[in-house]
Amino acid sequence: MQDIYNRGGVLHESDPPRSPPGAMRSPTVTGSVAFDAKAGKPCQTWYEVYGDLKSGATPVVAIHGGPGCTHHYLLSMTDLATKYSIPIVFYDQLGNGNSTHLPGKSEDEGAFWTEQLFLDELDNLLRHLGIEDNYVLLGQSWGGMLAARHATRQPKGLKRLIIAGSPASIPLFVKAAKEELVANLPLNARDGIIKKEEAGTTDPESESEYKAAANAFYKHHVCRLDPWPAELLQSFEWMEKDPEAHCRSGASGFYVMGSVADYQSILEEAHKISVPTLLLNGAHDRTTGSHVYPLFKLVPKVKWFTFAESSHTPHWEEREKFMEFVAEFLSEA
Repeated sequence: MQDIYNRGGVLHESDPPRSPPGAMRSPTVTGSVAFDAKAGKPCQTWYEVYGDLKSGATPVVAIHGGPGCTHHYLLSMTDLATKYSIPIVFYDQLGNGNSTHLPGKSEDEGAFWTEQLFLDELDNLLRHLGIEDNYVLLGQSWGGMLAARHATRQPKGLKRLIIAGSPASIPLFVKAAKEELVANLPLNARDGIIKKEEAGTTDPESESEYKAAANAFYKHHVCRLDPWPAELLQSFEWMEKDPEAHCRSGASGFYVMGSVADYQSILEEAHKISVPTLLLNGAHDRTTGSHVYPLFKLVPKVKWFTFAESSHTPHWEEREKFMEFVAEFLSEA
């Protein structure tokens, strides 16, 4: 990997994607940990581990997007354990997947689904697993935003940080989504999105038009594989099963509402991230270069890599290259 610490440049690749590795193995450990979310009932955070947390290798904790998504679409990252002997932890954030569901909490006018809640949940999981003194965070999309905020607190156990497909600022993300992504979609898809999002229409005809437009957006900027991996579809299915998920992240991939909108920006604190950091995105990503560049500029020890054949999910679209790149970053002295 080219060394581009201290903002020395951006490393871009143009090689074609390689064939994906073999099937993932079964998890080493599956469990759940009690989490006091002050939700009015007992809550559990579900997790699973691939590899041995006591092997001596620094484990990676993978943080999924949303908030309101599930871990399933990240499962290609089990390759880190199977091919590179790097233990990896997946978990479902509170409110979806195998963790406790809390329907109706969005009615608290944003008082419940806060960034601090998810930060506290992550800390609780790290303590439960006994890795709070030695771990790496790999956050994807919203998960990268959460991981970045965690890193600004400079926890002593965090050794490295990987931020994949994550914007530095929600206002920047919304602006670029409108001006760079939606604006460049086919005319019928663009009109369907604009009509629904800006006019707020809810009639069945506009809803159908909007879904078709959203699908066009996803195929351009979320995953360009055809068909989509079953694990990615599984995460979308979980979000559809629990409407509360949309109250936290919004119902689309190009406008932001719900509690994630309260995140706003990491720009004021990015300089506090003291660990070596790897920024990743795809050339066709919903997280464009304009979203990533501010982090590249502000984080002191940083590398940035753009996957030329990928959109928002290079861990599927260029799976082998993604794992090689991450494993090499983690092995650096």
